[in-house]
Amino acid sequence: MALNAPRAWLICYDIADPRRLIRLHRFLKRFAQPVQYSVFYYEGSSAQLARCLHDIAGRIDHREDDVRAYPIPNPAQVDTLGRGALPDGALLQSHENPGLVTLLQALAE
Repeated sequence: MALNAPRAWLICYDIADPRRLIRLHRFLKRFAQPVQYSVFYYEGSSAQLARCLHDIAGRIDHREDDVRAYPIPNPAQVDTLGRGALPDGALLQSHENPGLVTLLQALAE
């Protein structure tokens, strides 16, 4: 896949300090959709993700915190236990992975 081709990603984090956690959460909400505590859905190219991760790197403590980005395959398969829905009021739209939208909407019903 080309570096400029958009794709879906999960950005997940474990931040040790509550203050950094809040700051990172606010930062990511500008670019990505929260789907679970410390898990965001991000859509962009590999180059865009690299820029986002570079910005995140300046907001975390590399000795204490952990941030990861996982590509979501198309079509996506999601298995859930428990609530399994998007947060209240969340609307997820994707041009790159329409199957993911359908799947997550089904989980919310």
